[in-house]
Amino acid sequence: MDARRKKLLFRTQHCGMKENDFLLGRFAAEHVAALDEADLAAFEALIEEPDNDIYNWVTGKEAPPARHDSGFLARLIAFNDRP
Repeated sequence: MDARRKKLLFRTQHCGMKENDFLLGRFAAEHVAALDEADLAAFEALIEEPDNDIYNWVTGKEAPPARHDSGFLARLIAFNDRP
């Protein structure tokens, strides 16, 4: 795995909010190696947002802003909706 993906994996597993570590970290562990450039950029941009906002968007408590409303975020949400 390249350095960019390793950094993203680490950051998603150490967000600051344990809930986000779980929501983002599990997804990253399973999918980061296969993400294309656009998805990597979307993921990197997402984790720059405040923890509470990320949590609310991924759990469906709030609609994401247009800048993050993408196919990538939809896959992340769907991943976390599965049993």
